[in-house]
Amino acid sequence: MTTPAITANGLRKSYGDKVVLDGIDLHIPTGSVFALLGPNGAGKTTAVKILSTLVSPDPASGEIRVGGHDLATDPQAVRAAIGVTGQFSAVDGLITGEENMLLMADLHHLSKQEGRRVAAELLERFDLTEAARKPAATYSGGMKRRLDIAMTLVGNPRIIFLDEPTTGLDPRSRHNMWQIIRELVTGGVTVFLTTQYLEEADQLADRIAVLNDGRIAAQGSAEELKRLIPGGHIRLRFTDPAAYQRAASALGEVTRDDEALALRLPSDGSQRELRSVLDRLDSADVEADELTVHTPDLDDVFFALTGPGIPNQPKEALR
Repeated sequence: MTTPAITANGLRKSYGDKVVLDGIDLHIPTGSVFALLGPNGAGKTTAVKILSTLVSPDPASGEIRVGGHDLATDPQAVRAAIGVTGQFSAVDGLITGEENMLLMADLHHLSKQEGRRVAAELLERFDLTEAARKPAATYSGGMKRRLDIAMTLVGNPRIIFLDEPTTGLDPRSRHNMWQIIRELVTGGVTVFLTTQYLEEADQLADRIAVLNDGRIAAQGSAEELKRLIPGGHIRLRFTDPAAYQRAASALGEVTRDDEALALRLPSDGSQRELRSVLDRLDSADVEADELTVHTPDLDDVFFALTGPGIPNQPKEALR
């Protein structure tokens, strides 16, 4: 079996009396996108700093492995396996994009020839060749972000931490960044993403964890998380009043809208439940003119799991 990219058991971090991470568990498969969501101050950036060796976890933490290496006993091997792009660009605006890349190549101890080759390939890959010899200070926000990630890839990391990588970008630049992340994962890279854009997690992540007050409130795929929150329903609309009445009788407890000839019944959005509804309609020999399935979105999940007074008990079914 493939070694997981990241595993953590009981990860803890406190600063004095302030508990930032209170025993979180992570299991992130290789070649996937994992998104960590949470409000400001939830501990997202602290988790990234610990897993990328920038900050030490508390001694009470369990074993933490990144890229197959023990974080406590072999941090140098962890550093060799990862790349980190933070909320704020590491790009030096006083030098050109190419010079930023060559500086990173020097830090990775690449030969001058190899450094120029890698820099040229990455600048082309991220559509920065034309701007390569211009000062980075003249780049747009999206260009700086692309250069930032290109610099991160100089060392060919297999795990990349992206800490709110699209903060401040316009929608077009944000979508371009999403495409870059998808291409990285297609190439076998594992991406650990923190973001405050819930659509971003929904679009990119194979698995999502919601962090609240230092603990993971729930984790699973986007669809699994959405099914945790009540409010999902199936809506059936009819044009034939007789068919509407037969459907209402066949389905039992439904919310009726006699004016619109529409029925609404609670649903978790699962295939099994949808099939059950269709079977009951078939038994009554009735067909809806329109059927729509409505499920809560990640905004609903986020607010439900991180609102005031939410008990800090993880949803075990998704762990």
